[in-house]
Amino acid sequence: MAIETFISREKIHKTNLDLAKQICRDYEGQDVIFVGILNGSFMFCADLVRACFEVGGLSSASVEFMGASSYGDGTESSGELNITLDLKRDIKDKNVIIVEDIVDTGLTLSKLLKVLEKRSPKTLKLASLLYKPARNVHEVNINYLGIEIEDKFVIGYGLDYAGKYRELPFIGVYSEN
Repeated sequence: MAIETFISREKIHKTNLDLAKQICRDYEGQDVIFVGILNGSFMFCADLVRACFEVGGLSSASVEFMGASSYGDGTESSGELNITLDLKRDIKDKNVIIVEDIVDTGLTLSKLLKVLEKRSPKTLKLASLLYKPARNVHEVNINYLGIEIEDKFVIGYGLDYAGKYRELPFIGVYSEN
């Protein structure tokens, strides 16, 4: 097994600041609820919210989490969505930004967005650190996109392979060799 650095921690930090500037400009003076999709987005969500604080402009930012998966222990999507944790607070008439580590097939996000739209938020937008267009099957609108990548299986910075490697401070390419 080998892990090759694909995206450095410095590039991730700059990307988070760039996304935070866009978010703070769009929601200047307003309250925003960031909804991190577990487990993969926890690092990105935390760093993005901190970057928003650093940039400034939001009235307030709060964080909620949802658990959802379509991968299990493999490197390919199973095609099924499993919601393992739901929101603890009402999002009706609130500004909500879904925070996802990667949009791959789009299955997870397309289903989650439909679930959350039914809860009548004031706004519902999507921030994704990574997007893999070569694998996209279910089109979703990514309002705040960090980095578009080619079709590689990536790990680190919250992304995993069978629950491992989330702790890496960079994004690497996983290889069995």
